[in-house]
Amino acid sequence: MKRSNQGQTTLKRRRRTADKMGEYDRLSPELRQWLSSAMLPWRPRSVQRAFAKAYDRTGDAANALSELDQMQRRMITKDARKIWGAEHPDARLDIG
Repeated sequence: MKRSNQGQTTLKRRRRTADKMGEYDRLSPELRQWLSSAMLPWRPRSVQRAFAKAYDRTGDAANALSELDQMQRRMITKDARKIWGAEHPDARLDIG
């Protein structure tokens, strides 16, 4: 069995051949800081795209980062329900 550091998850996984560190280096300092403390293994390009959409909606960087936090929380909640069941503390959150 091949071992990986991704653990057990139902979230999609894809192999990428892009320059991930270069993509990370091109992020703004605020996005690099957010990504460095993210709970999920986000791709730099995904974070940039999600932030740009949230920024277009809100017109404010702080609000856009807050939307990224909410998006990540919804993904964790969804995955927790599938992996650990409805009794897991993260699975009980309202993801509406």
